[in-house]
Amino acid sequence: MEMADSLYERIYETVQRIPEGTVATYGQIAAMSGIPKGARQVGYAMAALGRGRPRPEVPWHRVVNAKGESSIGEEQIVRLQAEGIQFDENGRISLRIFGWDGMEES
Repeated sequence: MEMADSLYERIYETVQRIPEGTVATYGQIAAMSGIPKGARQVGYAMAALGRGRPRPEVPWHRVVNAKGESSIGEEQIVRLQAEGIQFDENGRISLRIFGWDGMEES
């Protein structure tokens, strides 16, 4: 379990860097965390936040699928909209407009 813990910590540290009002994909977070082809692992790490890993400082709601869609549901959508992120008529976020490029905000 220790290996998963350190992997999850790397993922959480990356997710914590996503600025308010932007999103990143599971695959993008995996790549930035040094986990090639690890999008599924990012999903597991995000799911683990709801199972005994209380981490309110991790903005899990800013992680979306590669299509710019919510994979989690209504609470995620509400949180993103509260940050000014807009969804199109198909329930997708424009990653071109709202996607985080991995650079820190100044």
